[in-house]
Amino acid sequence: MNVSEVMRVIREKQIEMVDFHLIDLPGTWQHVTLPVSQVDEELLEQGIPFDGSSLRGFRGIEESDMLMLPDLDTAVLDPFGTVPTLSIIADIHDPARVPYQRDPRRIAKNAEEYLKSSGVADVSYWGPELEFFIFDSVRYASRGQEAYYYLDSEEGYWNSGREGLGHTIRPKEGYFPVSPLDSTYGLRTAMVKALQSVGIRVEMHHHEVASGGQGEIDLRFNSLTKMADTVMIYKYVLRNVAQQHGKTVTFMPKPIFGDNGSGMHVHQSLWKDGQPLFYGANGYAHLSEVGLAYIAGILKHAPALLALTNPSTNSYRRLVPGYEAPVNIVFSRGNRSAAVRIPVTDQPAASRIEFRTPDSTSNPYLAFAGCLMAGLDGIRNGWDPRKMGFGPIDKNIYALSEGEREHIQAVPGSFDEALRALEADHDFLLAGGVFSEDLLNTWIDLKQRNEVDAVNLRPHPLEFELYFNS
Repeated sequence: MNVSEVMRVIREKQIEMVDFHLIDLPGTWQHVTLPVSQVDEELLEQGIPFDGSSLRGFRGIEESDMLMLPDLDTAVLDPFGTVPTLSIIADIHDPARVPYQRDPRRIAKNAEEYLKSSGVADVSYWGPELEFFIFDSVRYASRGQEAYYYLDSEEGYWNSGREGLGHTIRPKEGYFPVSPLDSTYGLRTAMVKALQSVGIRVEMHHHEVASGGQGEIDLRFNSLTKMADTVMIYKYVLRNVAQQHGKTVTFMPKPIFGDNGSGMHVHQSLWKDGQPLFYGANGYAHLSEVGLAYIAGILKHAPALLALTNPSTNSYRRLVPGYEAPVNIVFSRGNRSAAVRIPVTDQPAASRIEFRTPDSTSNPYLAFAGCLMAGLDGIRNGWDPRKMGFGPIDKNIYALSEGEREHIQAVPGSFDEALRALEADHDFLLAGGVFSEDLLNTWIDLKQRNEVDAVNLRPHPLEFELYFNS
């Protein structure tokens, strides 16, 4: 939309508030709201000033003046506004209107521009599958003298001994049950309707494997920046719909010990002149040489890439054997124990790869851009994953003998290890100026100091059980 069209929507829909959204470096949405009386064509064109020093990963207090420039194509009616509210996502610029290179949305756009300039393809398509938990209640605290968390779900297996109707789900047995076992069916349906109301195309929804209210709502694919925008809207919508129903949603990868965690499997493909580049009629799993080289880039850089796609200490509670987690740096056709799965299809337009390791604690703009840059590095170098020890392996890797698994590389075992890998291997992200050393250094410092060190320095509740009487 242009400025005139947005102003027409404001008039026709009798908008009272305009909400401008931006994303901080770790990946959390922030917003500022203006009464419609303060919004005119000049403001929409010139932007809204704000204090960049108050957002994580942005500027210091000595250079804090920044500018939000609304992307008017993202304008949508907010279904959760207490009065008619128009929501618009903004890009971040400095006061001279130069795009800010720590703006995650700028990184995503840089990646799309680099793809076109490379001549390899003119568009990439992305289809993330976000898993999440719906809980009835949550409590947690971490202070000098105490640390705990408590979660509850009416369908949780731990409630089978409580007086009730008996409709609990056993661990790892939550995939596709019908109601009343699937107690969150109605709530997920409400979430889908809310997503559709803001123009998001939904393909399906279902209960996921874990007990305790795990679900998934699948989205129709889109281009990189648009899909990252969609992920942010998706999380916003699900959290607010759950809140309206007296429940809470978390995208935390491993909130429950002893059951499956939540990932964000990322389907991705490259196209040029309207033709899919990953399809090869006679190739392994109908995959082209371009598709194989792209996979090789993803797997070669996987340890470093996980610092962007799995950027939390909790991410690595999920990435352990035994819970369908894709911890093996190999590729395979239809094999969900591999980091990269090639969905089985004989339709060229559906040809794609699925990177199964990421999770939703990631900033989608950085995660998708990082995946694209890794894949393009594989294409640029002409890598072949079959010659690099990355498979294909078409067996259940968890069922292989110790000798058979000996040469299979695993993903980093901790966030700290992934951050060290990113420090050692990040040139592929700098190509074409997509990422910058400044952004990556800021990311590593922010995550190491505020998350890794913070977790490592604190006693764990289980340590009291193990060591209090030692």
